[in-house]
Amino acid sequence: MLGGGLLAKPQAASPWDVRLMQMATRWTLVLAALTVVALVLTWLLRQGSFAIQRIRLDAELHRTSVATIRANALPRLEGNFFTMDLQAARRAFESVPWVRQAEVQRHWPGLLRVHLIEHKAVALWESTDSRERRDDRLVGQDGSVFQANPGDVEDDNLPMFRGPDGTSAQMWALYKPLSETLAPIGRLTGGSQQASIRSLQLSSKGSWSAELDTGTRLELGRGTQAEVLARTESFVRTLPQAVAPFRRPVLYADLRHAEGYALRLAGISTSGPVLAKPVAAAPRPVKPKP
Repeated sequence: MLGGGLLAKPQAASPWDVRLMQMATRWTLVLAALTVVALVLTWLLRQGSFAIQRIRLDAELHRTSVATIRANALPRLEGNFFTMDLQAARRAFESVPWVRQAEVQRHWPGLLRVHLIEHKAVALWESTDSRERRDDRLVGQDGSVFQANPGDVEDDNLPMFRGPDGTSAQMWALYKPLSETLAPIGRLTGGSQQASIRSLQLSSKGSWSAELDTGTRLELGRGTQAEVLARTESFVRTLPQAVAPFRRPVLYADLRHAEGYALRLAGISTSGPVLAKPVAAAPRPVKPKP
């Protein structure tokens, strides 16, 4: 006895099997509760309570339309606000003709915001690796090839690029400075306007050629972009002296000669390469003073 009270008899520890059963019961109840919560959430998601209610389109559309986007992209969207795969949604919008890039974001509640960037076509594309000729491929301003209706650009007077697969960006990079270099040929050969490139071709061996809207065909040869441009600049610089005596349009020029280039004019052709650098005139003899 202690302080007039009775000593409490200590309780014996619960057997191990009893504690194990109690622990299993608690975990069973927890798992059951989690299962119920998961089932309720699944039911709510399937009831359309979180369906996409609105799609906001942020884009400046010039080639495609809202109707085309609705017809091509919306049927490919799956899921609701929470379950939709945004990467799959992005690919659905990028599958629309003329769409180059799409960005898709969720905004609560029930809003899907889509930002689109269109392709800007800079050239028609024809692959020299394919035997099948297709007219539905264009080159975009980033140098990539994409599919679209060629009728959409029939009034744009686009040049034709012909080359092996994977070279469209390289051709677009050369086209821009080459166009500026060749533009004066139109007036140098008797025309009233500057010349523009109608087609640019890159062979499988890396040789460049071009055709102008004046009808002139040019063999530009191989080399880096800087080397091709240097040969072309030398040709344009010396062309007036070469054609001045004949006053005829240039039909063909071959710039692959080491010392200059060969010309074929309308009704006339050179028998050898024209020197790229004009030869200085011989000095006149000075008469002795009497």
